[in-house]
Amino acid sequence: MTSVALIDYGAGNLRSAERALAHVGADVTVTSDPKSIARADRIVLPGQGAFAQCMGALTAKPGLIDALSETVLANARPFLGICVGMQLLASRGLEHEITAGLGWIPGVCRQLQIGPRDRLPHMGWNEVAPHDHPVLAHLKPAARMYFAHSFIVAPENAAHIAATTEHGERFAAALARDNILGVQFHPEKSQGAGLALLERFLNWNP
Repeated sequence: MTSVALIDYGAGNLRSAERALAHVGADVTVTSDPKSIARADRIVLPGQGAFAQCMGALTAKPGLIDALSETVLANARPFLGICVGMQLLASRGLEHEITAGLGWIPGVCRQLQIGPRDRLPHMGWNEVAPHDHPVLAHLKPAARMYFAHSFIVAPENAAHIAATTEHGERFAAALARDNILGVQFHPEKSQGAGLALLERFLNWNP
């Protein structure tokens, strides 16, 4: 059974993500302990709230960012960031203030630009157009996933965009680089398509 460290830093919707991962066969440990993170086969970083708040919470856990960097960057364990957990991959966030992010996928997290008929936050089901990535390969061109956000990541390198969607503007619904994957939507709330994505993440060998 594949072991997953679901990172608990006080800023994520842990219970629904834990249930979804367990449902598709993962051995889930909810943790912020560096030793538990180092032992896990996969890492999942959820996130809910403002960029600065979440980054501050991540930084406040002693040794957590170092453990994530060692496990994901140095040891190349597969990583999935969900919602703000994806946004934190950026170089910096512009929500309320300029805040340094993890910088694993260079870019900026900025507010979604909407038209007069659109609303913020962007909440609900949206069609996602996947690019060529093995974890997203099961998604049909018009697969619908559940979103709840007001900010997006604009990566410096368009090659890091793994899927797109549109709400006011077309933006990255997923980002990928090497063993790192981030999704702006919530797979744990996206019914069958979301569960299938989590199952493919468990079997992904980048």
